[in-house]
Amino acid sequence: MSGPAEETDPGDHTLHVLDRDLAEITALAGEMFDHVVRSIPVCTRALLELDLEAAQQVIESDDRLDHLSIELEDRCFTFIALQQPVAGDLRAAVSAIELNYEIERSGDLVVNIAKAIRRIYGLEFTPRLRETITKMSGEAQKLFSLAGDAYSRGDAGLASALDDMDDYLDDLNEDLIAAVFDAHETEGMDLQAGVQMALIGRYYERIGDHAVNIGEKVQFIVNGWRAEHAGAMRYRARLAEGEAKPETGGAEPDAD
Repeated sequence: MSGPAEETDPGDHTLHVLDRDLAEITALAGEMFDHVVRSIPVCTRALLELDLEAAQQVIESDDRLDHLSIELEDRCFTFIALQQPVAGDLRAAVSAIELNYEIERSGDLVVNIAKAIRRIYGLEFTPRLRETITKMSGEAQKLFSLAGDAYSRGDAGLASALDDMDDYLDDLNEDLIAAVFDAHETEGMDLQAGVQMALIGRYYERIGDHAVNIGEKVQFIVNGWRAEHAGAMRYRARLAEGEAKPETGGAEPDAD
């Protein structure tokens, strides 16, 4: 004779569904991270070799990232609407929507580099330019890979370290500008090519900025803290001390 059937706690099922859906959201974001991380060195090789065919492949591959981006956004909105998550689960879903933009925009920056290859076709890279571009590519890839690791592992410590790590990429961007001026003076690089090279450096640098932004969002997922909280706390303290006046709303007109 069998014993009484065990009762199933509805809460256990709800938690299982929440965990499953969040795992799927995290996996989708992980695919997007992987796409960008793999695309950066491929695009850099196309740039340094002025390979138009490889550049076109990078451009076309961005369609997959757009597809993943739309799917991730849909999953997040569906999760919020149907599961009505709270606390950490809600932070994770909302932050995934914000992360989606950061990752997708980083993919667009890689595409921008690929498109710039057409505009500098025939350029002879000086050794200094080639070396600096290679370093910028490696650093941008590393930062974005670490941002993905911080997100997948929920590592707030790694996420917070990304801001300081990004300083090196900023320095490399300044080095690239200096290398462009040097190429103009010593090799006769024309203005159009110089402008494009400066933009390419900016694209790599912005990928690093997006990695830092992702790190801030990971910290919010883990501990509920945003960088803006510090400024908001200072402002409230000044209000309490009568040193600041609350805003009345509306933007001030531009100065003449």
